[in-house]
Amino acid sequence: MIKALLAEHILQEAKILLKHSAWTVSEIAYSLGFTEVTHFNNFFKKQVQLSPLKFRNI
Repeated sequence: MIKALLAEHILQEAKILLKHSAWTVSEIAYSLGFTEVTHFNNFFKKQVQLSPLKFRNI
């Protein structure tokens, strides 16, 4: 339960940063606590079915 809430919070923050900041995907990943950009990309794609860059560009 806590893990799901944390994942949802991280996902919402990621969406906001992707849409409303000029930060790179790497900067966003590290700011959200991911040590590897690949892990962030996999997490995001699993939740949204889009890569972070594709999400940013829609």
